[in-house]
Amino acid sequence: MSMPEARPWRELYPAAVPAEMTVGHDSLTAAWRARVARDPDAVALRYFDGALTAREADAASDALAAAFAARGTRRGDRVGIYLQNVPQYALVLLALWKLGATALLLNPMYRRGELRRLIDDAGAVGIVCADTDVEETRGTLAGSSVRWTISTSALDFQTRDDPRAFPSTERPAPAPDGDLAALLREFAGRSPEPVDLTRDDVALLTYTSGTTGPPKGAMNTHGNVLNVALTNAAWADLGDGDAVYALAPLFHITGAVVNAVVSLITPTTLVLTGRFRPDVALDAFVEHRVTHTVGSITAYNALSTVEHAGPEHFATAKHLFSGGAPIPPATVDRFRERFGVYIHNIYGMTETTSAVIAVPPGTTAPVHEAGGTLSIGVPLPNLTARVVDLDGNPLPPGEQGELELSGPQVIPGYWRQPAATEQTMPGGRLRTGDGAIIDERGWIYLVDRLKDQINASGYKVWPREVEDALYEHPAVHEAAVVGQPDDYRGETVVAYVSLTAGATASPEELISFTRERLAAYKRPTELHIRAELPKTQSGKIRRTELRGAADRDRPDTTTKG
Repeated sequence: MSMPEARPWRELYPAAVPAEMTVGHDSLTAAWRARVARDPDAVALRYFDGALTAREADAASDALAAAFAARGTRRGDRVGIYLQNVPQYALVLLALWKLGATALLLNPMYRRGELRRLIDDAGAVGIVCADTDVEETRGTLAGSSVRWTISTSALDFQTRDDPRAFPSTERPAPAPDGDLAALLREFAGRSPEPVDLTRDDVALLTYTSGTTGPPKGAMNTHGNVLNVALTNAAWADLGDGDAVYALAPLFHITGAVVNAVVSLITPTTLVLTGRFRPDVALDAFVEHRVTHTVGSITAYNALSTVEHAGPEHFATAKHLFSGGAPIPPATVDRFRERFGVYIHNIYGMTETTSAVIAVPPGTTAPVHEAGGTLSIGVPLPNLTARVVDLDGNPLPPGEQGELELSGPQVIPGYWRQPAATEQTMPGGRLRTGDGAIIDERGWIYLVDRLKDQINASGYKVWPREVEDALYEHPAVHEAAVVGQPDDYRGETVVAYVSLTAGATASPEELISFTRERLAAYKRPTELHIRAELPKTQSGKIRRTELRGAADRDRPDTTTKG
């Protein structure tokens, strides 16, 4: 059965947003240069009391590109960015794109094996890290494909030294291959040889995990990123005088594309404050007159916990968007009642190069009558969305199936994984794994999770990775990890284990064990020890039976981390 691809959602678009948009540039570098030429003296980056104009950021990224080139970096090479939300992140992105290189986005919370696996899979030739991470990073990457390590200090590009953001002003020794600020001075006035890029060149390599097997690198091309950034900018009506706050981490596809790139290729200012701290963020909203941001609901919840926070902190905000984890309607209502600003839902995936579905600005998302969930919005320009059955046949409005997306925002594939590409994106159509309903007006509702993925504070956590870390403990016989609803995080990670015969271990010990192996958001917040885990007849652990078990059974062998 085939059905026409109706797009009723276009009737819900803001008046100034066209049904389809044309991307006028062949690369992000070309889009950046057009922005610089338009108003070179406009402020492009703000960081506490520091500021860089478009002209200054362009010259700095030219110098940095020349420094990378001097270390042998060429078109198509992958280079890791292992930083928090600092101005250097934007400069490194621009520098790599000027060389035709690919930015490998790395979560700075990753440690040891987590970091090494991605570096090895990507074959990265270099990495830019914080000066505080030099020693551990070099130890972790010894013997890898990485030929050079450059460090940088979060203290650079500002002079305020806010003690909340910078508890120490001591500067560790830089990496042997160079300090970024020193390289900017050494290579000042130099620029790389021009590279003729196309929309098919890979701009970002961002890793997502599968339920089994190794992580997969999503190849976000220049065309993908341009489409998402420009449609989001149009959706939010961003232009002269707007300030975009980097609420989402830039190492995440959301922060990289719909915070950083959106601002870099439009005449707006990108506001950065390093690692997220709610009180510092609120001050930045006021000081820099922030008009727009995108982040997880966890971040908005954190802003709400600041006792002195009030409507004055969001007085200049035109639009706030949240994605990455489900938002309960009550949470949105409480935020609006306190601050006078509505949080718009937004949805995207690594494979869609970030946000591609969103609630129109100024519109309140409807609630699905049967499920009680807020709509995630409607498809942005250039995107086709439909709900399909198990065989890939489209379903009529109101029927539940799998959300399938297609358009120039969808990546061409996974890095060196053609089989996984074909399975997830048959014929270029992305099978999201999310159960959904599209109503007759075009509003989309997520109604079920078809995969085991956990969304904790906007970060994606796969049970297998946490289970593997637990299995490294000699006392663990079996392990299973599930997500449990959490008012603050959206979902939280809960682990169940059985112990090897004769072995002993406490829940506290096992949670502590994972701290050495996993980023903070992946660690179990609750752990149950059971004599045996439920299994299917074939011996597979039944995660579905474990979901919700924590609410029914809290024995003495349960603890929270």
